[in-house]
Amino acid sequence: MLLSIRSLTKVFPGTRALDGVDFDLRAGEVHALLGENGAGKSTLIKCLTGAYARDGGTIALDGQDIDPRSTGEAQELGIGTVYQEVNLLPNLTVAQNLLFGREPRRFGLIDARAMRAEARRMLAGYGLDLNVDRDLGTYSVAIQQIVAIARAVALSGKVLILDEPTASLDAREVEMLFGVVRDLRARGLGIIFVSHFLNQVFDLCDRVTVLRNGQHIVTTEIAALDRMALIEHMLGRSLQDEVLHARPPARRAPDPMLHFHGLSRQGVVAPFDLTVGRGEVVGLAGLLGSGRTESAEMIFGIRPAQTGTAQDETGPIALTSPRQAIANGFGFAPEDRKTAGIVADLSIRENIVLGLQAQRGWMRPIPRAEQNRIADEYIRRLDIRTSGREKRIGDLSGGNQQKAVLARWLAMNPRFLILDEPTRGIDVGAHAEILHLIHQLVDQGMSLLVISSELDELIAVSDRVIVLRDRCHVAELAGDAISGEAIMRAIAATDGAGDAAVHSGGEAA
Repeated sequence: MLLSIRSLTKVFPGTRALDGVDFDLRAGEVHALLGENGAGKSTLIKCLTGAYARDGGTIALDGQDIDPRSTGEAQELGIGTVYQEVNLLPNLTVAQNLLFGREPRRFGLIDARAMRAEARRMLAGYGLDLNVDRDLGTYSVAIQQIVAIARAVALSGKVLILDEPTASLDAREVEMLFGVVRDLRARGLGIIFVSHFLNQVFDLCDRVTVLRNGQHIVTTEIAALDRMALIEHMLGRSLQDEVLHARPPARRAPDPMLHFHGLSRQGVVAPFDLTVGRGEVVGLAGLLGSGRTESAEMIFGIRPAQTGTAQDETGPIALTSPRQAIANGFGFAPEDRKTAGIVADLSIRENIVLGLQAQRGWMRPIPRAEQNRIADEYIRRLDIRTSGREKRIGDLSGGNQQKAVLARWLAMNPRFLILDEPTRGIDVGAHAEILHLIHQLVDQGMSLLVISSELDELIAVSDRVIVLRDRCHVAELAGDAISGEAIMRAIAATDGAGDAAVHSGGEAA
């Protein structure tokens, strides 16, 4: 066995990120490492590459125990990593990037001719004939990824970790990269492949290991595993354990309010159509990396769509920035409330009125008495557990922080509210309260787009569920057709097979 990890443990305050995880890597194999957010994939990689010091367990390479204390030490031992965001220097030439820190020298000076020749020789091994004097940043992301791989292999040469290497590539570029990976496998490298694209995992990988909540769930040959079983391992949900869920009461077909047609962004989300009715909850389901958040960010103008149109009852609307989205009555509560939602050092009051003040403009400050009234109203309405409105929001629990972010948007009275993972990382009581709040908002006529990894949550609140896979909107379920099994089958379907579900219980997205 090339690499053997046993009982790997890593603890952060309040979190056991890795809980006795085992992992093996053979020479000459591509091994997929899969799991949803918080599964422990990144922590395992950081322990393996010396970015984190492990709290327990052993790591052996070629039968020898190792304990890298930095990424440099890991590289010297033979472990290299290439990330989604290429961690090279775009303003230096290809040759300089390939040989940075180990340039050939003559009489104590860098031998530029020898460096260019060595760079060409390295790239020839990957089927590339590039102008190595051009800046790396002038080449496509796919070429930059291959240059990064060439450098990592030259520095290490035993274990190569590819962390979401295809996230920004199109289909042609993915196949070019996979040709390189297959060649490295044939040379005897052990390759760890982290990806959210199941089609790519089944096309490229020999074995797969699934982590969930910091624990090892399964390691098996890809050939012995079907897509449905893999998704069940990742989500921790078995179709055989399907139970009845509280579905929202049947409502009359809502009046169409918003129409999005052909929205897309190259390498991010394929073109999609979506209609949202007044007082309707549309759920977005799919594995991490399927394009759920990216779709919402396009609708809200965070990542403006490169193609497509949007309109409401009055005609076309522009969504090229969050400011325009807010002006059109949209709100967006992000998944990462710590960095994109709250301002931790401000008070609850200041966080709640922040959006309303920005909407009014800083030349028209909201009077302090009005701020107090608004904050007190939403603290009461959403049952935000606090000793007072002036308490620092960073000192609240996750659930109460989430309620405060929701309060900020509700104070602005949006007609359309996007909730990205609204219950992630909060306790059971707050979870139930937020789901109850969603039902209340719908009863008041608000429309919502809800993104969630929790299938039970989507089933409980959604009138329709759009399923995404590999950056494509592939299916729509409505009414009684919404179930955990139907959602998982649409996620697991091979290309084209999921499209049969597009018309299940409703019109296409």
